[in-house]
Amino acid sequence: MIVKEIMNSDIKSIKPDSMVRDVAMVMCLQKISGMPVVDEGNNLVGIISEKDILQHMFPNIDEAMTMDSKPDFEEMEKRYAETLGMKVSELMTKNVATVSADMPCLKAASMMWLRKIRRIPVTEGTKLVGIVSIGDVHRSIFQQQLVDQAT
Repeated sequence: MIVKEIMNSDIKSIKPDSMVRDVAMVMCLQKISGMPVVDEGNNLVGIISEKDILQHMFPNIDEAMTMDSKPDFEEMEKRYAETLGMKVSELMTKNVATVSADMPCLKAASMMWLRKIRRIPVTEGTKLVGIVSIGDVHRSIFQQQLVDQAT
């Protein structure tokens, strides 16, 4: 089984100059946890996840090393409004692992497992053509087993 057979090609994506508020709204309303970031030519330039957004509220290592007391989590939560006012390009992961549509599904799953990620963009060159998740791989293998057992 190859990635092309199981990938989702109806992709929700966002532009790098979009506001984090916009991507957070799509994520919450569509119940998705990450989105590819593409330029005007549909070239993949990054990916943004809930983790990227929430991570901005936590102190960076320099701030943590100079803190006199334990972190104030309620104060950190207030940084969310500041985070929503940022551009996607400021928080997105720029060095994105990708897979090709003709790659075996389990190879794509192994890449996700090694990188501890749950979804990976599918590209042709630099163009975004789909996305595949670890759940897509699992479902397809499970369904294939059901078919095989029935025959």
